Amino acid sequence: MTDWLGLPALASAHGAQIDDMIGWVHVFMLILFVGWGGFFVYALVRFRQSRNPVADYTGVKSHRSNYAEVGVAVIEAILLFGFAIPLWAARVGDMPPRSESLMVQVTGEQFAWNVHYAGPDGVFGRTDITLLDLQANPLGLDRSDPAAKDDITTVNQLYLPVNKPIIVRLRSKDVIHSFGVPEFRVKQDAIPGLTIPIWFVPDVTTAEMRTRTGNPEFQYEIACAQLCGLGHYRMRGFVTVQTAEEFQQWMEATSKEQSAAESDPFR
Repeated sequence: MTDWLGLPALASAHGAQIDDMIGWVHVFMLILFVGWGGFFVYALVRFRQSRNPVADYTGVKSHRSNYAEVGVAVIEAILLFGFAIPLWAARVGDMPPRSESLMVQVTGEQFAWNVHYAGPDGVFGRTDITLLDLQANPLGLDRSDPAAKDDITTVNQLYLPVNKPIIVRLRSKDVIHSFGVPEFRVKQDAIPGLTIPIWFVPDVTTAEMRTRTGNPEFQYEIACAQLCGLGHYRMRGFVTVQTAEEFQQWMEATSKEQSAAESDPFR
């Protein structure tokens, strides 16, 4: 239904619902535009000066305009209560179980996305603000914590398994950023002092999307959708959606690599 809107290729399980809502909003707004535009033209003709040389202070006694206003209110109520609120409630209230999902912490800063995985043990390690180092340790991860030894951190690179619920816990170090991936139909502000969860299920791997689009260089891009400073234009991250097996291999290999680098800083 929404192909005519020119939206980016769809790559999440819930995306069709978002597209349907956007499509209906456009349809209803088109109806209102045509209706009010037609009424405006009618008013110009019906109440032109040549037909009404003397002002009539009694005015129109018909209630048709009232009926039109009620109709507009009904349409807006349908959009709000029939589409927007139920969809919003499903995305916010029905968070998938932690045991069935992959949880990732994504922290925005000027001008990068810091990604933190719990590692194979599934437990996030402790972080300490005194350990922050913009180059070596932008999240202040305390590798002396046993739970942190297998944790994985990346910058501007988010790896996800296909067809698995993903819970992204959004944070910000400095100003308001906005995490947005158009193909997943997700967008959420990252606000300093808050941890805000969003969730989605990616259902098209990067390799498959490259085949569909015919673009061998295609990448899912994390765009910051809030003006966050002079370097806002370069705050770009990338998402790689893999099969479950590929993701597991990546996680194990990266965990070992980062653990080895921590134990041997001159490696």
